[in-house]
Amino acid sequence: MNEFESESALTQEMIERFRMSFESDPINKLAQDAVTRVSIHTAALNHEAATSIDHTFSVLLPSNEATAQEKSGRCWLFSGLNTFRTEAMQRLGVDKFELSQNYLMFWDKLEKANYFLESILATLSEPIDGRLLMHLLSHPLQDGGQWDMFCALVAKYGVVPKTVMPETESSTNSGVMNAVVTAKLREYAAELRRMAAGGDGEEVLRSRAEMMMGVIFRMLAIHLGTPPMEFFWQWRDKADGFHRDGVITPQEFYARYVGVDLDEKVCLINCPTPDKPMNHLYTIAYLGNVVGARGIRYLNTPIEAFKQAAIDMLVAGRPVWFGCDVGKFEEKDLGILDPAIFDYDLVYGEGLMSDKAERILYGQSAMTHAMVLTGVDLDGDGHARKWRVENSWGDKLGDKGFFVMTDAWFDEYVYEVAISRDYLSDDLQAVLREEPTVLPPWDPMGALAAAL
Repeated sequence: MNEFESESALTQEMIERFRMSFESDPINKLAQDAVTRVSIHTAALNHEAATSIDHTFSVLLPSNEATAQEKSGRCWLFSGLNTFRTEAMQRLGVDKFELSQNYLMFWDKLEKANYFLESILATLSEPIDGRLLMHLLSHPLQDGGQWDMFCALVAKYGVVPKTVMPETESSTNSGVMNAVVTAKLREYAAELRRMAAGGDGEEVLRSRAEMMMGVIFRMLAIHLGTPPMEFFWQWRDKADGFHRDGVITPQEFYARYVGVDLDEKVCLINCPTPDKPMNHLYTIAYLGNVVGARGIRYLNTPIEAFKQAAIDMLVAGRPVWFGCDVGKFEEKDLGILDPAIFDYDLVYGEGLMSDKAERILYGQSAMTHAMVLTGVDLDGDGHARKWRVENSWGDKLGDKGFFVMTDAWFDEYVYEVAISRDYLSDDLQAVLREEPTVLPPWDPMGALAAAL
């Protein structure tokens, strides 16, 4: 018996004290009257904070029309492709352009399925009720991802214009597709483990796994369409000039019309927990999508270096992919991310007081969403006051789909930025050549960006 068990139960006397304390303060009645009729975020909205934030920035990159991931967790794909759009528009000479998110979604799902089956084959001796197997089986085909996973897809499959592989019902509303394919993958995991337990060797297991992948391909093609191996490409530029490239592969399209060097981008994280020393390289076991790709690499850096690298990128006219915990202190309709936007303490009598490290360690915060930094407002000393954010939730929120993020919110809830190596110090570049520390699959930094 727990030594505290006899003292842990709520008693009627305790409940009566709570009730009397609540009812003795008229502020509690006012808060109750408000929150029982409107959302807590409406009642707690800090009017001063909401009206003091504008969408004017001293450093502002060219804007594109907002994209919409709809009812899917593809923010990391949308934001990754959105970092390419300005370059593609310049090379094509057009005012508007969008790359196909559905194309990369197909390949991501197929690669994740293969990665999952490979992980099952690599863990045949693990107990079915062990933590590792339970983790692998939990979400084998979720929509979410990371920058390095995005790069692995683009490096292998290239990109195509959105007109070549447009959205489908399942790409914009992925829940049912994910559930059905996930069910099939779990069936396959059970079958492979039964075969291994029955004495089948590696050659037989891999042959069966290939047949399984053929079924997964068919299922995905039914939901998302068949991705093109090549396509006929022609277009008119903004001056109405006609161009024809003819038959081209997705890899050739990327090389000609995007051309971003993916190898020169690295992921910085800011994770100030005591188990992850700064200026050190990390990776996550069993986290990835493309088998054989480089895999996840995180360079943990202090917030000052982390932030300065993003500023330097923007000043150079280069958008920055980043990962954050978007659901915290977010006024969605206004498009504001600010830890002062809600006065929880005025409503509840006590606010939220954990710091960044504590929130990570106790499961209160993790990277849930990916977006793009397209501007920053610098003060006279070159320090950030606020940031312009390109989201992928359509054009009805914020400033036609663009959000404003205060620098205080950046410090607390931004966890990852994809930065060009050129903007890192020589010391940090040297760290990138070290062998990374391998973190367990369930580490908080293994969270995938997938917010709807």
